[in-house]
Amino acid sequence: MRKRFIKKVAFFGYADAKPGSRLYKDAFRTAKMLASQGYTVVNGGGPGVMEASTKGAEEGGGRTEAVTFYPDDAPGFEGRYIANIVDREIVTGNYVERMFKLLEEADVYIIFKGGTGTISELGTAWVLARLYFGHHKPFILFGDFWYEVMHVLMRNFFMRGTEERVYTIVQTPEEVLDAVSRFEREMQAHDPEKCDVCQNRADIKYRYHR
Repeated sequence: MRKRFIKKVAFFGYADAKPGSRLYKDAFRTAKMLASQGYTVVNGGGPGVMEASTKGAEEGGGRTEAVTFYPDDAPGFEGRYIANIVDREIVTGNYVERMFKLLEEADVYIIFKGGTGTISELGTAWVLARLYFGHHKPFILFGDFWYEVMHVLMRNFFMRGTEERVYTIVQTPEEVLDAVSRFEREMQAHDPEKCDVCQNRADIKYRYHR
């Protein structure tokens, strides 16, 4: 049996997405589909897209995790949502620690439409993928609006050539599952004998790896 590299999928997106909205439904259906295939769903423990992914995973018979923190000095943060009940909660000390723990816990990320928090998560996931390219964690951008967003960023910022190779843009839950499967095949095909990083630093276990 081939080693499975992708076990946990993190969901990022708008905390104010309401049940019944297309955004909420897309996150719910995507999580349900992934959970039914044995993937653990990870989120930030809040409402909106996070709650939708937890409830979708539950309906799909899967396991759920939340990475949270309980702020007393960040009135702009949605915080822990009482209705987002997960199998395992990891409590962190602040927003930055929470974000990096979310990125650490999952093997691939799905980024839905959101606000400034989602922008920060996208930027961090993207720079880590570039820095650890070849041993990175890929991410999936959900929604056709991402084509315009990424085009503007690629056109106006200084890019080094690998930035477009670490993500894919999808529009349906079915395309998410296809993308995760493709990323899995790419990871399984990675040959450490032909990898300079693996050969030169075989003693190190990379956090962002293939």
